Amino acid sequence: MYVFVLIIHIIVSFILISVILLQAGKGGGLADSFGGGGSSGGGTTIFGQKAGDFLTKATEVSAVLFLCTSLSLAFLSGKRKKSLMEGVRVVPTQSSTQGPETVTVKEVKIDPITGKETVVKETTRPVTEEEKKKLST
Repeated sequence: MYVFVLIIHIIVSFILISVILLQAGKGGGLADSFGGGGSSGGGTTIFGQKAGDFLTKATEVSAVLFLCTSLSLAFLSGKRKKSLMEGVRVVPTQSSTQGPETVTVKEVKIDPITGKETVVKETTRPVTEEEKKKLST
C-alpha cells in the first residue's frame, strides 16, 4: 500500500509541476510556446479556447491530490514497523588498550525526535576469523 501511494504521489507531483509551468503568467508562460499567446490575437492554444480554465482546474485537482497523497504517506509511514537500523551491519572497532584480538560492539538506540544516540548495550568479545579477513582488506 505504501509503495502504491508513493508511486501515485510521484506521478501527481510531476503532473502538478507540468501544469504550473504551462500556465500563462505575466510573461505568457510555456502555453504560448504551443501556439497561443497574447500577440496572436486568437487566445487559443493546443489545449483549446479555454486553456486558462482547463489549466486552473488541473492545477486545483493535482494540488488536492498532492496534498492527499502527502498526508497518506505521512500516516502510512507512521504505521510502518520498519526500523531505520534494519540491514545495518555491526562494524567492530578496535580498542588500543584491548589489543587487536578483541572488539567492542555497541548497540545504539536513536531517538527519532531528537536524533540523539544512546548506547543500549556494549560488549567486548574476541574477533572472529571472518571479521579479521574483513578488517585486513
